[in-house]
Amino acid sequence: MEGNSLIWLTLGLPILGFLFQGLCGRFLDKTVAGKKLVGLLAVAPVAIAFLIGVMVTKSLNPSKAVVVSSIPWIELKGLSVPFELRIDTLSMTMVLIITGIGALIHLYATGYMSEEKDFARFFAYLNLFIAAMLILVLGNNLLMLFIGWEGVGLCSYLLIGFWYEDIANAKAANKAFIVNRIGDWGLTLGLLLIATLVATSPAMQGETRLFSYDVIFQHLPKILALNPAMGTVAALLLFVGACGKSAQFPLYLWLPDAMAGPTPVSALIHAATMVTSGVVLMNRMSMLFETSPVASAVVCAVGAFTALFAAIIAIGQTDIKKVLAYSTVSQLGFMFVACGAGAYWVGMFHVTTHAFFKALLFLGSGAVIHAMSHEQDMRNYGKLAKYLPITFGTMMVGYLAISGVPGLSGFYSKEEVIGSALAGDLALTGALEVGKWSGWICLIVAALTAMYMTRMMWLTFFGNTEQWRKLEPHHGEDDGHHHLNADHKPHEVPVSMWVPLVVLAFLSAVGGFYLAQGDRFEHWIMASQIGAKVPPPTHPEGIPLMALSIGAAALGILAGLAVYFKGLPAKEGWDESLWAKFRLRARDQFGYDRLMVNSVTTDSAAFSAAANSGFDHGVIEGIGEGAGNLTKSLGGIFNSVQTGLVRMYASVMLIGVVALVLYVIVSFGGVK
Repeated sequence: MEGNSLIWLTLGLPILGFLFQGLCGRFLDKTVAGKKLVGLLAVAPVAIAFLIGVMVTKSLNPSKAVVVSSIPWIELKGLSVPFELRIDTLSMTMVLIITGIGALIHLYATGYMSEEKDFARFFAYLNLFIAAMLILVLGNNLLMLFIGWEGVGLCSYLLIGFWYEDIANAKAANKAFIVNRIGDWGLTLGLLLIATLVATSPAMQGETRLFSYDVIFQHLPKILALNPAMGTVAALLLFVGACGKSAQFPLYLWLPDAMAGPTPVSALIHAATMVTSGVVLMNRMSMLFETSPVASAVVCAVGAFTALFAAIIAIGQTDIKKVLAYSTVSQLGFMFVACGAGAYWVGMFHVTTHAFFKALLFLGSGAVIHAMSHEQDMRNYGKLAKYLPITFGTMMVGYLAISGVPGLSGFYSKEEVIGSALAGDLALTGALEVGKWSGWICLIVAALTAMYMTRMMWLTFFGNTEQWRKLEPHHGEDDGHHHLNADHKPHEVPVSMWVPLVVLAFLSAVGGFYLAQGDRFEHWIMASQIGAKVPPPTHPEGIPLMALSIGAAALGILAGLAVYFKGLPAKEGWDESLWAKFRLRARDQFGYDRLMVNSVTTDSAAFSAAANSGFDHGVIEGIGEGAGNLTKSLGGIFNSVQTGLVRMYASVMLIGVVALVLYVIVSFGGVK
């Protein structure tokens, strides 16, 4: 196997890993040595897939997409859907993120999950998750996109609910599954609409590969030029799907609850796999969105609102993983703003840098949680820097990167997002320049991000008090976890867990700078987007963008230090009666989550009960019972003449004959 055919190994290795873990792992993970073997055979397929991905990427001509076909898959009259992969700069960028970051997360998980009894089952799900995401980004047709899309949805359900015996985890998994089904409804309709537009075009006569990207992209711009309204509808339907997978308002509410899963799962979902699906979809279908200013304006507006809404909610959270979860939702909003503004490559740039620092921050939070006996509330932390020097040092890099400090990866991509939104003119609704407004909102969110991340870091690693020393001894029932007490001494994580932190810290520090030099990343991504419109500039004229970006980061950090430099303020402690009302509402998501959950559970159950008692019992059963009673009455009438007496039957026949004769006479004029 040579050249581009190696890409099959990139996809096949995680699948082999999944099969091994599923079929053999449970027989091996009963001992420490067996767990080490299972862990090795879970990490190795993903790591080797990454190395192969590097080889394929190095041999790729950026300006030429390559389609690698295998055996026929679906063959019908007039329709052929081969099992084919697409190698281009977009797909290979995602392959390197998925397998590279994924391998580090797998390695971390061998330490984090070492005491887990279902060790092999966890890694089977994790390998399958990687494989499903690779199908999504590598597939060259709409059906493979759909299979990968649904595959990551299934795997997220399995991983979020990994500890399924805990009812909270089971509910979180169900919530993720159900909310994503709403988004998938939009995606499915959007894909079917695109397929219909393409298949019914006269230009496609004689073509059988109607679902393949290389065929669709060749004709879609001309088809949409003749029918722009349908293009807008298809774009908005796809965006509904993107909102589901990438947790945008109003479908964001599954992602924070997904924190119920193990921390490596959170890192994988948030940094390298599932939540990036929507941004990848928009990049892949960018020519569709570029034809519709209305759809682009909707994408910008939703992205900007989500970024702001989630950042405000993050300020009210006390769970360290929840802070990072809302941070992800907010940063995804940045990515959608860039795509809506027409700078699709900028969206992917922020996907890449975000993968570095968000994976780092999640794995770092897992190290803190591991050191603190699974305690996740930051109000019980404080002064951990001296106990966890590696975790602290690496997380500090991630914190500065996401805050937009110059020189680190987040600064470059975030600045490009804000700049492209301020300069772009694609997202328009009438005279309203939605893109520009979104850019200013993102600048505000950048300051908020720096502030709540400062809060997280200072409450965890700094302050004047080791808060857990104040805890009362635990006397509750054992829930399988350890519990903090005043004598607890935090300890640094093992080497299998801190090595990924160091690697990710390095990428978070230099990755953005490297990709931004000479517009390297822009040239890379744009090379394969043949026929795409020229993206907007990322540095608008007349606006001191760099000064504004640095100012926003500095303002946020200083505001955070002003409040949290000494540690946990009394007005944000365990006595929540001292909390400001706005913070309490922010923690409660301003009632949105409760409203949505109640509307589809309690309220829908009440509606169903009312419909059951009113419409079902009153109308449906009434009609049924009425028809039965009518039939019964008629039957009674006819039954009364069924006596079995021959003379009675003869009399009835005589009456009938006489009636028939009279009818004939009257009808033919015999009686006048």
